[in-house]
Amino acid sequence: MAITLKQLAAEITNQTGLETEVIGDSNYAVTSIATLQNATKLQISFLANAKYKKYLAETQAGAVILSKAQRDDFAGNRIVMDNPYAGFAITAQVLDSTPLQSDGIHQTATVDPTAKLGLNVKIGANAVIAAHVVLGDDVVIGAGCYVGQGTMLGCRTQLMPNVTVYHTVKIGSDCTVHAGTVLGADGFGYAPLNVEGNQHWLKIPQVGRVVIGDHTEIGASTTIDRGAIEDTIIGCHVIIDNQIQIGHNVEIGDFTAIAAGTMIAGSTKIGKNVTIGGVCAISGHLTICDRTFITGRAFIMKDINEPSVYSSGMPATTNKEWRNNTARYRKLTELFDRVKKLEKSSD
Repeated sequence: MAITLKQLAAEITNQTGLETEVIGDSNYAVTSIATLQNATKLQISFLANAKYKKYLAETQAGAVILSKAQRDDFAGNRIVMDNPYAGFAITAQVLDSTPLQSDGIHQTATVDPTAKLGLNVKIGANAVIAAHVVLGDDVVIGAGCYVGQGTMLGCRTQLMPNVTVYHTVKIGSDCTVHAGTVLGADGFGYAPLNVEGNQHWLKIPQVGRVVIGDHTEIGASTTIDRGAIEDTIIGCHVIIDNQIQIGHNVEIGDFTAIAAGTMIAGSTKIGKNVTIGGVCAISGHLTICDRTFITGRAFIMKDINEPSVYSSGMPATTNKEWRNNTARYRKLTELFDRVKKLEKSSD
């Protein structure tokens, strides 16, 4: 598709509430988005990071989205706004060329007669829609998906191929769930029982649900366990990256973002507007307050009650320095005892 800069600027303002100004030919049409280095005359680019400013003078882009501070650094067509990265995001949505997962209901799909389908629902090849499922208007189910008994999907929600949604899960409107994700599998619930010196594990049926709010996106190969008794709850406008494990009865507040590889143990409550970096480990039964920022590889073992930035990961260093630090670390207890003795003797 092609869109003029005037139309594009209006769409950016409409979706973000940010003011935009078109400088140059407002009727100039672009068809796709590209980097400053590789853009052509029919493409639009953006500058949101100062380190890429060096490419601005030589770019062949038909238009560029710029900040107000850089409005005069480019002589060609441009859209000027306070947040060029947000402008890029809306532009990418408008010019998105991702193909539809399905068109209509494929002849190989299995839809139970008791399922209720809204208007314009699309179901891909070999998908299975179980009994008493409710699909809202414009829902898209990708090829090979399974939607379990009694599950509900809100309007315009999309499941990419091979998503598994267990029974009685509830997903809101305008959500996206990416390939290979599993929603509503049993939580890790077992009671220990010692029998003749052997540790046995008694399975506890997980009878809660997974409930997901509106406008939430869940990455590929992520697992969100159903609640043991009450529900696992994911809020609205949450973004969850790939390969994340969320345990039973976890609650995640609205507008929270979680990066890839993070694991959250059961019954932890995470507030609103929280940002969690990649490969974090968060213990169970904790509370993390609103607007907390946790950097990558952090290990959270106690409640966080004060919004701030929290870190515990060890950054990479040379092997020699790491070995020296490890050797010193092993002597910390001995050093601590010696300091205590010196303090006592000085008294």
